[in-house]
Parts: sequence; C-alpha cells; structure tokens
Amino acid sequence: MSGKNATETLPADAGGIASAAQILRDDGLVAVPTETVYGLAARADSDVAVARIYRAKGRPSFNPLIVHVASVEQAQALAQFSDQATALTDIYWPGPLTLVLPRRADADLAADVTAGLDTIALRMPDHPVMRAVIEAVGAPLAAPSANRSGFVSPTAAAHVLASLDGRIDAVLDAGPCRAGLESTIVAVRDDGSLALLREGPVSIEGVRQAAQGRIEAPGQMLSHYSPGKPVRLDVTQPHDDEFWIGFGEWQGDVSLSPSGDLTEAAASLYDCLHRASIADRSAVAVAPVPENGIGRAINDRLRRAAAPRD
Repeated sequence: MSGKNATETLPADAGGIASAAQILRDDGLVAVPTETVYGLAARADSDVAVARIYRAKGRPSFNPLIVHVASVEQAQALAQFSDQATALTDIYWPGPLTLVLPRRADADLAADVTAGLDTIALRMPDHPVMRAVIEAVGAPLAAPSANRSGFVSPTAAAHVLASLDGRIDAVLDAGPCRAGLESTIVAVRDDGSLALLREGPVSIEGVRQAAQGRIEAPGQMLSHYSPGKPVRLDVTQPHDDEFWIGFGEWQGDVSLSPSGDLTEAAASLYDCLHRASIADRSAVAVAPVPENGIGRAINDRLRRAAAPRD
C-alpha cells in the first residue's frame, strides 16, 4: 500500500464490522475503536499480519503486543491463569486492564506477538465494536495503539489517519473513545504477586511499579507519547512560543478539563496533544495536573511526552 488516502474509513455498523473482519481474516490491518484508544488490529495467530503491524507503526521488534480477546475462554487458550489472574478478570474484564501472564506452550500465536518473551499481554476490551470484530474474525487480535510508534495515541479516527493513512487497510470509525487513556497493565508473577507495569484507568492499591529490565509491556519507552515538539510540564506561565495545555484554573489554548475533573482530563489528553502537535508554535507547555487517582496515569503519559528523544 502506498500514497495518501489509501486507507478506507468504515462505519461502525454491521456492514462496516463485516468488512473489517474480512480484511483481518485476509491478514490485513484495521484500526478499531476500544474504550481506551483506537487499536491497530491484526490476527494474533498470523505471522504475516503481525509483521505488518510492526512495519506500519515503525515499532521496535522487542516491544510486545497486547492481544485482545472477546471472552475469558479465548484468553485461557493462550495463557496460564492463576487464581489471582482469574480473580482480576472477574472484577475488571471487560475493561481497561491488561494482564501479563505466562504464555501457554500450545498457544496459537504469531512469534512476534510476545517479542520472544514467555509471557503474553491479554485484555478483554469493554467496547461493543471491538468485541464484535473479534467474534466475527473468530480469532484473538493483536492491537497496539493505532499510531506511528513513539507518537501520540489516537482517540478518534482522524487521529489514526493523521499518522497511518496509506499504511493500513482501513479504520472503523465509531467516534471518540470513552476513556481516552491506554489500559492499566499488571503482571501476575509465578509467586502470585502483582506488579504494575503501566498506570491507566484501573487503579489497584498496593501494586507498585515493577517495570525494570526487559520491556514486558507496551508503552514503557520514555518517548512513547511525544507530540514531536519539546514539552514542558507544570507550567503556569507559558512562553510565547509554547502551545499551552491547561487544566482547571489554568485554561490555556486548550484545556484537559476546565473544571479540573481528572476523568475528563484523561479522556481529552491525547486530543490535546494532537492539537499541540499541529499548532503553529514550536513547543508545548502543560499546566499542573494533580498526582492522585487517574492523575498518576495522566502524569505518567505527560512525563513520557516530555522525555528527550534520541
């Protein structure tokens, strides 16, 4: 595929879902909405399709992919579930929680999905369109965020096309994502302990960050959310050359939430970063965001957006 405007936009109705499923069965790539962000979906059991994800995103091969399932039974065919893992699925699935679990030896998966690890990242999304697509394909779907690697995650079909138009087959347009922030990722260790690998909409008290050593989950690279410009955080007085993203009392050029609501801020974060990326100013400033509740996840993404890029 080459050239602009080569990516088809499909409506999120029965016909669009059927078309998307056929593309995926044929080893194609489709951006599909979830409650968190749009995911770039491919059959998780196809080496050809999964390789296309890495090429389309420009994603490093050592960064594993989240596999999306439509049922717990589908997930159990891919991973070993402990009592702790089962308890978490009972509470949080479907929803924005990804579990990193030991991969089953007989799991029907493309080799690149797990990036050589003996674990697999699994999630059951809480979005009727994504689950309908998985069911129509008849196989789990590998689906990282539908954007070029290292840039802002998409919460609308237009965001997908901004970086992937002409690089993927289709985008299934169901409007803006509800949560607007990638899933929380938790690893369930062999000893039964839990390790928080990525902050997200689900907050599990008592779980501490344990993302040292090899990358076990997506979104752990420092520059993963960059708008392509220098980003300065905790700003109450922006410079003239900065596009100011406000919060609460600091309104800015756009605001994560004029009322200071952290849930609203999470949903609008990536849209604000997309606006900053196309603004006619050379840098980005972000107002202070409280470090509590989902604010921890928001600040995690902002710190990664502000990280120096090689």
